[in-house]
Amino acid sequence: MQGQSVLVLRVDSPLGPCLPPPRAAAVVATYKVIPTRGLFGLMIRSIVYFCAASLIGSLAASAQQHAPVRGQKEFAQSCGFCHGEDATGSRAPDLVRSPLVNRDSGGDLIAPVIRNGRPDKGMPGLPLPDNTIQDIVAFLHQRVQEAARSSRVGSDYPLERLLTGNADAGRAYFNGAGKCASCHSPAGDLAGIAKKYAPLNLEERLLAPRGGFVTLTVTTLSGEQISGKVDHLDEFSVSLHDAAGWYRSWPRDQVKVSVHDPLQAHREMLTKYTDADIHNLFAYLETLK
Repeated sequence: MQGQSVLVLRVDSPLGPCLPPPRAAAVVATYKVIPTRGLFGLMIRSIVYFCAASLIGSLAASAQQHAPVRGQKEFAQSCGFCHGEDATGSRAPDLVRSPLVNRDSGGDLIAPVIRNGRPDKGMPGLPLPDNTIQDIVAFLHQRVQEAARSSRVGSDYPLERLLTGNADAGRAYFNGAGKCASCHSPAGDLAGIAKKYAPLNLEERLLAPRGGFVTLTVTTLSGEQISGKVDHLDEFSVSLHDAAGWYRSWPRDQVKVSVHDPLQAHREMLTKYTDADIHNLFAYLETLK
């Protein structure tokens, strides 16, 4: 057996229980000279390699699983005074509903803000290690997921946690860059809207408005025009239900299609809004009582 050895782990090591009895019971040292040739040696090596891979994967999964727990403790200590220990806001905004946090991927947006702060808003940068910042990112992502899975968010969500914008800036955006006034009027369809909806519901409708449906007008090669509610539309075919309820369909390359989406402007704005625009618009809408 001289010169023939294999790594064998003690039974009290993390991998010891993986060795089948009675072999495991006979292991008394970290290194033991045992035969490695033949079926028995192959079996021992396979068991050790398999257990090692399983342990490494388990440790990695465990570390990832506990990241939000570590992040919660660090967040409460470093950020909780302003953002609340549960990240729902206090002196500073609610991060669970923050567009920046919701758009973050692996810390690409959150980490720079933690490191550099936002001096213009009175937020200092935090000189934290990268792994600590990633733990905080994991905690914030967990809070967002918990909110998304929640079956109900109370309509009595505190207004002061949502009202972080500037109403005058919101009015200017409404009448200017946002072009909201081209379709809406504070004296018309938006009159008294702050009384009509609870604060949380009002902000939800600002970002995800309801009502209306997409319609199509199809022009055939003969010049006939058929309009109706869209049933299907892609690069190959188009179909709709016309005013009489009949289902109609055509190959896309044989007709001209005009789409009428009453919420198209809102959908386009979702890619243009900044955090400040959203908070300011909401603050302005809250004045319409």
